[in-house]
Amino acid sequence: MFGFLKKPSTEGETPGDIKGAAPTWRERLKAGLARTRSQFGGKLKSIFARGKVDDELLEDLETLLLTSDIGIEATEHLLQELKRRAKAGKLETPEAIQQALADALHELLLPLEKPLNVSGHHPYIIMIAGINGAGKTTSIGKLAKYFQSHGKSVLLAAGDTFRAAAREQLLTWSERNNVTVISQESGDPAAVIFDAIGAAKARGIDIVLADTAGRLPTQLHLMEEIAKVRRVIQKAEPSGPHETLLVLDANIGQNALAQVKAFDKAIHVTGLVVTKLDGTAKGGVLAAIARQSPKPVRFIGIGEGIDDLRPFVARDFVDAMFE
Repeated sequence: MFGFLKKPSTEGETPGDIKGAAPTWRERLKAGLARTRSQFGGKLKSIFARGKVDDELLEDLETLLLTSDIGIEATEHLLQELKRRAKAGKLETPEAIQQALADALHELLLPLEKPLNVSGHHPYIIMIAGINGAGKTTSIGKLAKYFQSHGKSVLLAAGDTFRAAAREQLLTWSERNNVTVISQESGDPAAVIFDAIGAAKARGIDIVLADTAGRLPTQLHLMEEIAKVRRVIQKAEPSGPHETLLVLDANIGQNALAQVKAFDKAIHVTGLVVTKLDGTAKGGVLAAIARQSPKPVRFIGIGEGIDDLRPFVARDFVDAMFE
């Protein structure tokens, strides 16, 4: 009686299942990794269908892993882990084999899961680098929003003085999020960042996000300029920069490894931001990074929305890669 007064049951439903509810981050991540999952997870069923780990399965799996940008070293590691797990326990169903592979991949990626702790310094200075087109300036805007949502005050330093659009882009992000930007229409990028750190100290700001000009690792003289920015930051604040983030476009696949090594040599990279995972089937590159250049993946990006950049969680990422 009076059933129309009762609220419909939501028992057993996830937030994304309820009509009108915004999808959860896990659901958005699953959708964002659709291309990677299609390339990788979607093809595993046919490989594992025989229900036993034999030479034929391992050969087919090796091909799939390599074509999913997981890289040679990570592929060899995962194959050895699967063989070890097959000997240790009964892997006699496709589901059991897939779970064993997922667990091995999770263990490989887990060391990359190190959330950024910004509580140790005030202001906490984050230097952000990357090649042109990686999504560096956009990521800065999203990071500003993320830190604001966690109760932190943020100041942006428009250190990319070589590209006028970068400064304008930061100004747009700042207006949207009510964040101050320290900028100059032209001039020395190191001087802009030096001034920004001084302003942050004077205003009691929690976090400084310092943009830098896009650089190709092969442009040695320009890589030296970005190294100069780091040295100037240390003059403004001897303990800084407290984090040096390298922004990587996931579309470049295995080329990400060369970028990590080159930027690390120039500016001592302490963490990675992997962007544009929603536009590529090469999400497996994180496994290659874990095996060959294991820098913490602080954030991953799966879309253009301001909330589409979040801390990397290995289990969520692996779950989103499998059907």
